[in-house]
Amino acid sequence: MSQKKWYQMSTEETLQSSGTEPSKGLTMEESEKRLAAYGKNELAEGQGVSPVTLFLNQFKDFMVLVLAGATLVSGLLGEYLDAVAIIAIIIMNGILGFVQEFRAERSLRALKELSAPNAKVLREGQVELIPARWLVPGDIVVLESGDRVPADIRFIETNGLYAEESALTGESVPVAKHTAPLEGEDIPLGDQRNVGFMGTMLTRGTAKGVVVRTGMATEMGKIADLIQNTDATETPLQHRLEQLGKILIVVALALTVMVVVAGILHGQEPYGMFLAGVSLAVAAIPEGLPAIVTIALALGVQRMIQRKAIVRKLPSVETLGCASVICSDKTGTLTQNKMAVTHLWTGGELLEVTGNGYDPRGDILKQGQHVDVRKNQMLRRLLQVSVLCNNAELREERAESKKNQPDDETEGVWSIKGDPTEGALVVLGAKAGVTQQSLEGLYRRIVEFPFDSERKRMSVIVEHQGGRMVCTKGAPDVLVQQCAYVLWDDKIIPFTPTLKQKVMAANEGMAKNALRVLGLAYRDLKLTERSEEETAVESQLVFVGLTGMIDPPRKEAREAILKCRKAGIRTVMITGDHQTTAEAIARQIGILPQDGLALNGQQLSAMSDDDLDKRIGEVYVYARVSPEHKLRIVKSLQRQGHVVAMTGDGVNDAPAIKAADIGIAMGISGTDVSKEASALVLSDDNFATIVSAIEEGRGIYENIRKFIRYLLASNVGEILTMFLAMLAGLPLPLVPIQILWVNLVTDGLPAMALGVDQAEKDLMQQKPRLAKENIFARRLGWKIISRGILIGLCTLAAFYITLKQGGDGPGALVKAQSVAFVTLVMAQLIHVFDCRSSRSIFHRNPLQNKWLVMAVVSSLLLMLPVLYVEKLQPIFKTVPLGVMDWVLVLVFAGIPTFLMGIGSLMSKPRKRKPASYGGGGAKAMKPVVR
Repeated sequence: MSQKKWYQMSTEETLQSSGTEPSKGLTMEESEKRLAAYGKNELAEGQGVSPVTLFLNQFKDFMVLVLAGATLVSGLLGEYLDAVAIIAIIIMNGILGFVQEFRAERSLRALKELSAPNAKVLREGQVELIPARWLVPGDIVVLESGDRVPADIRFIETNGLYAEESALTGESVPVAKHTAPLEGEDIPLGDQRNVGFMGTMLTRGTAKGVVVRTGMATEMGKIADLIQNTDATETPLQHRLEQLGKILIVVALALTVMVVVAGILHGQEPYGMFLAGVSLAVAAIPEGLPAIVTIALALGVQRMIQRKAIVRKLPSVETLGCASVICSDKTGTLTQNKMAVTHLWTGGELLEVTGNGYDPRGDILKQGQHVDVRKNQMLRRLLQVSVLCNNAELREERAESKKNQPDDETEGVWSIKGDPTEGALVVLGAKAGVTQQSLEGLYRRIVEFPFDSERKRMSVIVEHQGGRMVCTKGAPDVLVQQCAYVLWDDKIIPFTPTLKQKVMAANEGMAKNALRVLGLAYRDLKLTERSEEETAVESQLVFVGLTGMIDPPRKEAREAILKCRKAGIRTVMITGDHQTTAEAIARQIGILPQDGLALNGQQLSAMSDDDLDKRIGEVYVYARVSPEHKLRIVKSLQRQGHVVAMTGDGVNDAPAIKAADIGIAMGISGTDVSKEASALVLSDDNFATIVSAIEEGRGIYENIRKFIRYLLASNVGEILTMFLAMLAGLPLPLVPIQILWVNLVTDGLPAMALGVDQAEKDLMQQKPRLAKENIFARRLGWKIISRGILIGLCTLAAFYITLKQGGDGPGALVKAQSVAFVTLVMAQLIHVFDCRSSRSIFHRNPLQNKWLVMAVVSSLLLMLPVLYVEKLQPIFKTVPLGVMDWVLVLVFAGIPTFLMGIGSLMSKPRKRKPASYGGGGAKAMKPVVR
């Protein structure tokens, strides 16, 4: 049953195939048989992972195993405080990962909540209210306005039926439903007007339908299946940290072994060299790295919350920073999800309507000049008909008044109760002072002929002091045929074929701009004329004009898309709406270039994955697409090497949101399903917030690179100091306890302060980094090695000079080791300021980051007691340093940073590549033929 194309069948064929009587429905016996055959009408959850298993899985990560090894080594050295700290870091990371994954698994539960709990069904000739999970294919379901569709059904009776399907199809307004069969293959969901889909809502009218698909066979079930079988991708940050951990453990162990072997070969005591080697291994592996990454991400998350972006998964912050393509839904994301009249046509003149959303503040303009409604009879009549032939209601909700602010000065929030299209007409009237309240005392409704999908019009009869008047609105091509007269130049004149052609030309012009066009007409009824028959009433009408409305773009969207383009990020619109509408909005906000390409769902279905991969870089708009299409698009972009961000708010977006490198859901209009599947939620539903999130993500990643550069260059300096000394046959420049203390003093606070450093000014003018970029790319590896070598050489030089000046006594060695210890610490603390810039220390104000200055001061305060507190000197094998010793220390400690800085100033500056519009620019090619 589920494989048949029900929309192609007539109602008789549907009933025959379903094996059900339209007047009686199924028998209880038959329904039980079908329930056993098809299963319950509910969405199945995949085989879940138990919370305990989920928690234990967090400790399989390679870096966690490295940290566990560091814990063991620290414990063997008696550094129990370090061991406890490392264990705390492991547990903290495990809990964070568990919470993130556990919440992600709840997306299917939210999807199940969209299913209707109960359904009215015809069983053995009686209408019964039963749990919707007991519905079976062949059941006759009775529905009315406000009901949620309990399964996929084929309508067999409809009466003025409209369904709100945006969560499933992306359609921006409720769609009319009917019973007539449809012709054609692979008709998109949004165009299957004789089918109702599980989880969608009826906004108007009544209906009967035959259940044709239940449970996982429904369109909602297909989405649930996609979510279950779509694997969340590993973030670039997770990949790079794992890669870094493997490199560190191999390099650190290799160098440590070389240091120990070199020392023993040159006559050092084996036991002492073993302790020194173990100390070096602990120092070389920056065990605080995961904690610093977590802290940097957490602080970035707090900043993003202030910018209206809520992060559900910490690594996603960094992932967004390397996004090269944003796949954005249209309705509610790039647009306001509020229908608004933007143009009027009356008396041969095109007028423009200004304003924002449902706010009644706005103006009607003719060639940029205000139009006075009181002096324009045609416009006044058009507005009256718009408001009278209407069932929507404009409401204002007062926001909570701020302190010392009167209630009448607080900003109101405007909303519409009723159909969005009718709401747009009510707002139009209110902008010109023609409100429902102002007309109440003048007109009283006595009869309504509701909108019908066959008549394609709605009429009301109102009573006023002068008599009665009929007001009609509907499809222009249909309404024109019902009109005998037209209001032209403030006069009622015969509606000649020439004038009708002008009206239809205006209608086509507005439609080409993706406006939804409605015609408006009226006429006065004679006292003797009967008003029971709609056919008689809706004839000999006086045509007044046209209204053109659209779900307008967000005012911030165009600027945000331009910022994305400057940052080398390509924006692609993916929507379930009509192609004409999608193209018009895309051009208006700067997504679709003049010669850009657009595809619809049918064209996409006809393309193979190879064909799609070849053309994916040239397409900017995808219209009338299904959830499967969205998933295909995301995966095709990923195959081309893009890091894909997918935004959306509907159930239909959830699989693609989950599959994308970073899924972004809307916080206000978004469904629970899309939010649970996402990594980032926009609390203001504003596309512009994504730009802020991208900037924050890029900044966080660069800060992570900064402290990796700092930590590893420092560690290279420590290892080389020991290694070169052993090769040269010198005494140990540092004792084990000093190595561990250097690690404690320099690795913690300064590295964390780099994690909250301010971004460089041109961060958003650079192209996105490659998804597979190595953590050491863009000369980071060279900077780490070159600075590390200089730090090591300068520390060893200070040690050697002091050792030679002091003679052969044991006191000379202790003093030389003290100088080496302080030189190494100071070189690293000076080097931390160099790490703030991708160029050199001279390119940024070193005092700009106050947290870094405070961290460096704190590190100095931790180092000085080791030198000057007598009780600590025997423990750390140090002696106090004099003025000349400090001069020697500061000179050699400053050489690595200032030498490289001067070299950077003297060398020809490298040209930084500006961002290009990633993913294939607009090419001179013909648009797809529709």
